[in-house]
Parts: sequence; C-alpha cells; structure tokens
Amino acid sequence: MIKFDIITIFPDILSSYLSESLIARAQAKKLIKIQTHNLRDFSDDVRGTVDGRPFGGGLGMVLKPEPIFKAVKKIQSQKTSKIILFTPRGQKFTQKLATKLSKLDQIIFICGRYEGVDQRVAEKIAHMEISIGDYDLMGGELPAMVVIESISRLIPGVLGKEALLRERMTKSGGFIEYAQYTRPEVFEPVKGKKWRVPKVLIQGDHKKIEAWKKDHGKVIE
Repeated sequence: MIKFDIITIFPDILSSYLSESLIARAQAKKLIKIQTHNLRDFSDDVRGTVDGRPFGGGLGMVLKPEPIFKAVKKIQSQKTSKIILFTPRGQKFTQKLATKLSKLDQIIFICGRYEGVDQRVAEKIAHMEISIGDYDLMGGELPAMVVIESISRLIPGVLGKEALLRERMTKSGGFIEYAQYTRPEVFEPVKGKKWRVPKVLIQGDHKKIEAWKKDHGKVIE
C-alpha cells in the first residue's frame, strides 16, 4: 500500500475529490492511503501563522520553513519515501515519473500558496520539485490531486481489472492514448449530416484494429 500525505493550508479543498469514485474505492480497499495535514497545526503561535513577508520586497506572502519542517518531521515514516514540493520551476511531471513514484511506500506533498514557499524548503527539505505544466496556479493542491490520481491508477486493483492498465502501458513506463468510439455506429446530429465510426473498428479483424490503434495513437511518456 502506498501512503500519500498532503501538507496544505486548505485541507477542505481536497475532501470532495478524495471521497469520490475510484480514489475513494481504492482507499476503502486499502490499496492506497491518503491523509491531509493542515500546515497551521504546526505553527508556533495561537494564530496559526505560517507565512511572512519576503526579504528583498514583493507583494505577496511566502510560506515559512519552520512549520513545513515540523510537519514533515512528524509525518515521514516509511523507508522508501519522497518529499515533493510543487512549483512551476520544478521537473515536469510525466507518465514515466508517475510509474517510478508508484514503487514508493510514502509520498509527502508540500502544497505552496500565496507568493510561494521559502527556498530553503526546496533546498533542504524536499527531495524533488515538480511542475504539472508550464503555467501558474494558486496553490499546490490541484497538482497534488493530479499526481495522486496518475500514480494511484498504476497500483494493481485500483482500476478493477489489471488488463485495463496493461492494455495501454509501454515497456518504458509510458502509455498509449488512441481514439475511441462507441454506439451508435452512425450519429446524425442534424438531418443529412452523418458522423460515422471508422469501418475498420466494426469489421472484426483484430489485427487491422490493432494496426489502426497504433496508427491513431500517441505514446505518452
């Protein structure tokens, strides 16, 4: 079982997502474990202060290193664990990285907010800095959910049938995404205009179908 620990100042943002669909079932089946931790619980004052003004000036506030250090120190428990900080400057998250991370026992996610996180967290506490894309977000909670889902679906039993996972996986740890169709065979959105399913998919020749999928697929790594 892999354990995901999420350090955030907004734990309720994650509640709805983590209690629905396959992620909820995977937790119920004890295939994965997900726990959120309110960073303010690790503050040194009664107000729960976790941020401060940046040295050198700036308009936003920066998350302080002390409460993050205390949170990680309390949470980290497994031998094969990784501490991940989400930042636009980080390594791009890929399917190959998801496959690699799925072998761990524990992953701790540090979710930034406001202007960012004190750089000493990246340099001294986190093992990795990860970005889910070349754009900026308001915090690390959405990236955490993206990474959790991507990793969780690689855990045997989470998708229900392992064949569903093996069907698209590549030997290198990536996967193949190809076009999909379902009934009706012919869809007529307006009179005289027909959208058809490719003939090769309905003729029953499995070799041709596999060749078609290969030609119309994209390897994601």
